[in-house]
Amino acid sequence: MTSTSTDLSTLDRLTAARFTCRAYQHKALDAALIRRIVEMAGRSASWCNVQPWQLVITETLESTERFRQALMERATSQQEAASDLPFPPGYEGVYGERRRGAGIALYSALGIGRKDTERAAEQALRNFRMFDAPHVAIVTVPAELGPYALVDVGGFIASFLLAAQAHGVATTPQGALARHARFVRGYFDIPETQQMVCGISFGLADPDHPANQFRTTRVSIDDVMRFA
Repeated sequence: MTSTSTDLSTLDRLTAARFTCRAYQHKALDAALIRRIVEMAGRSASWCNVQPWQLVITETLESTERFRQALMERATSQQEAASDLPFPPGYEGVYGERRRGAGIALYSALGIGRKDTERAAEQALRNFRMFDAPHVAIVTVPAELGPYALVDVGGFIASFLLAAQAHGVATTPQGALARHARFVRGYFDIPETQQMVCGISFGLADPDHPANQFRTTRVSIDDVMRFA
């Protein structure tokens, strides 16, 4: 097998295997492994090579748990959004269909019925427990760099997810955490000049948990591209 075909096979395997993890093992990762993942992700392309992404990462189980408890207290007592970036007002048409499809698949895997609002609410709150992940990365960007820096950070996040997958580390990119961006920035002493984009919870997946047994689908390439 040539090096090119090996590279293609590896990339295809990683992109196919990556998924959003919703249950983790209670086991911390070595700091050296975390640094390696960030180093690989940092090779992402960026406008004028500005590399605008900034991360704060909880290093130990204890530091993650302290943040988890503080965030849960915030999320259960303060419902209104205080995000740095505007959230979509809603998802209509095919985007709404895709969103509903992912939710139905998750709830079906967990045995949550469509009318079981109590369990659905409990599952939604697990976002703020970060699904019991042993680590979380808070991803921010300098506000003054504008929308294209957000595009750059999106590329970095995608690279982080794949780099983690290559190291056997599961990930959960979480926009939900950004609903409490002001609180999160205050907790980690992140300057107001930084905008919170999302959190990335990560660690070793619990392979037996029902929440990790389903996979979301992807649309046909003909739905997202055309030749001109």
